[in-house]
Amino acid sequence: MINTRSIILGVTTALGLVGVVNGTFMLRDPMYWYFAVPGDASTGAFNQHFVHDDGLIFLLVGAVLLIGVLRQPVPTALWSTAALWLRGHAMSQLREVAVGNCGPGAIGRNFPAVPLPAILTAALAGWASCDARVNGRRAIA
Repeated sequence: MINTRSIILGVTTALGLVGVVNGTFMLRDPMYWYFAVPGDASTGAFNQHFVHDDGLIFLLVGAVLLIGVLRQPVPTALWSTAALWLRGHAMSQLREVAVGNCGPGAIGRNFPAVPLPAILTAALAGWASCDARVNGRRAIA
């Protein structure tokens, strides 16, 4: 029987792997990544430095999520840190729409890649915090 912990760790593993793969792709072939991601080319000129910076962050966020899966009890601080950056990234995307740099269609187009991971990671961090309290462990490890 699959328990909640297994589902949580499975979702986190998937998010972590996507982050690592995306970050690696951004670092290895930034121009191809830029033109392969739907809508990115419409946000402005290609900037290799910017793509590399984001690639490093995605690689780090993915690694932090995976380390949290491997390290038991689940370290709330690791997942909370990942959630914080992903939330900031999602808010930045919404700001781009609000100020007119992107059309409203960007929200739906980017939802699976930007807001959804932020929402899921925040929920995972909340679960880890509750799990630590219920099981009598420190929430920050």
